Amino acid sequence: MNVIVIPDGAMIVVPLIEKNGHTYLSPTNFSKYNNEVNLNPDFKVNLSSETPSGVRGRISLLMPLLDKADAAIILGRRPANYTRMYDVLNELILFCGNGCNNAHSLAVSIVSQMDIPILKLRYPTNREELIDLISKVNLFLKDFDPSIGDDLNADLKKDSEKLPLTDFEKIFNQSI
Repeated sequence: MNVIVIPDGAMIVVPLIEKNGHTYLSPTNFSKYNNEVNLNPDFKVNLSSETPSGVRGRISLLMPLLDKADAAIILGRRPANYTRMYDVLNELILFCGNGCNNAHSLAVSIVSQMDIPILKLRYPTNREELIDLISKVNLFLKDFDPSIGDDLNADLKKDSEKLPLTDFEKIFNQSI
């Protein structure tokens, strides 16, 4: 099966895909596509003319792969108050960089709407979470069951308890 990874090039995941007998699809590996990369594809997503060029460029590289993708693995963003496990270079190699948050969010949103199995995982912040991430990826690649993921929404965050609108209105009206 063809598996796409977001962010592209997260080397903690790529070898696991290949070890499990699947194909890793990467928008940055042009050699797999015989250098026939269309940098102006017909977008299946309507991007505004105000969409930054960096986002358009990253998404233009991703879009041709989506038709070929049979599954996806998405790693969440690094938490804001995160203490690094490794130095900057090693973290970049292991987990890759987002490129930019807007392109990452748009890619996650596009892939989340596809009818393919998707594994969404939190960014690991300690050794146990890193081992758990590797285990979950291996399990996912065996039978493509997305339920083993971290139950994250399209923003790669846990859904929080929502306050009913009526309760919000009461609180708001009491504070005035």
